[in-house]
Amino acid sequence: MSALIEPTQLAHEVELVWLEDIEPLDYVRQSLDRLPTRRGRPAYHRDGRMVGYAVLGPKARSSRASGTFLRRVFWLLPHDRDGRPDGLYTSGAPSEAVDPRTIKPGIKGYKTQRSEGGPESAAMRELGITLPIS
Repeated sequence: MSALIEPTQLAHEVELVWLEDIEPLDYVRQSLDRLPTRRGRPAYHRDGRMVGYAVLGPKARSSRASGTFLRRVFWLLPHDRDGRPDGLYTSGAPSEAVDPRTIKPGIKGYKTQRSEGGPESAAMRELGITLPIS
């Protein structure tokens, strides 16, 4: 879950690679996966699709026990809002979901009114303001 990701776990991120345009996506799910490399497109073993992933810098250290690296992977499931706008997540979002516009290397991102499926007010849209959801 996004809430369980600690900032120190993202300290060695140097780049985020998006595999598709994130502009139309209200949210993406994010998780920390144990991967064999710092860079490159990871294998994907979930339902749905991988939307993006993090690349780690050369100072990132692998786990002594497993030899793997913790890297963020961004993904969506078939029943998420982008595929089923009138489905389960018409309003609200999964616990591991964040607005992709709030994610940066080393920054886990947060939920917004948009990611939660709520309409932003006309005034907020006009001013370009999106409030985080606590």
